[in-house]
Amino acid sequence: MKTVLNFAREVRFAKSLYRDLSRNALRSLTELLHKTELSLANGDILLLNGAWYANHSGLLKLAARRHCSGIHTQPILKSSDPLSSRWVFKATVFKSPKCKGFTGYGDADPSNVSPLVHGAEMRVAETRAVNRALRKAYGIGICSVEEIGSFSGPVPAHREPKQSGKLPPQTVSGNGSGSHGHNGNGNGSRVRDRLCQLIRQHQLDANLVKSYATDFCGTKTLREATREQVESFVVHLADWAEKDRNALLCQLNSYSRSEAGAA
Repeated sequence: MKTVLNFAREVRFAKSLYRDLSRNALRSLTELLHKTELSLANGDILLLNGAWYANHSGLLKLAARRHCSGIHTQPILKSSDPLSSRWVFKATVFKSPKCKGFTGYGDADPSNVSPLVHGAEMRVAETRAVNRALRKAYGIGICSVEEIGSFSGPVPAHREPKQSGKLPPQTVSGNGSGSHGHNGNGNGSRVRDRLCQLIRQHQLDANLVKSYATDFCGTKTLREATREQVESFVVHLADWAEKDRNALLCQLNSYSRSEAGAA
């Protein structure tokens, strides 16, 4: 009964989030939920241009639930070009100690990643490889959003992310609401600044965004999340805020109700 109730909640959430959801998309979602145990409400999947996509966080949580034995990654140096920020990775997922492994490859360069993560192409390539290997291992037929680079496009000459124009950008220093402690080479700081900018631009509650980010990344605190998980969340938040801010506010308010209930 618990599984049925959770499934019904997922469907209701999908209808409230995507009000123009087609019957085909809803049918695909129900089949996906039954087969994979991924969760729309928990941010494991999202709808883009009428198609469902998984994300890195959701695939990792699925692997943990299925007791994945291990994941091995390595760069394919003969196909990579560090000077031009092009990287190719190979990932192998072992479902059990006796498993021979499921292999996937991923590539990334400045032309197929979001301007938000320029300078992090090596990590994006590894994430894409891991996602492909996980999808093969657990029979996930849908692509992951990190693989397709759906939020990327041609590299602008000035290499600045496109702004929506609602409010001017704001640079935040110190430990802001989006800080996650991965600032080693400056990329973490840029991601944090982008998150704070989104909060200000769309007038969101920073504490609720932090709660949503923690849930999205599947960690107890945001500082425990990897840089790739936070980057994925920022891209997800930006897309949702632009497409349907009211639905995003409903999602954020659900964390306010949860906190009130816990109190």
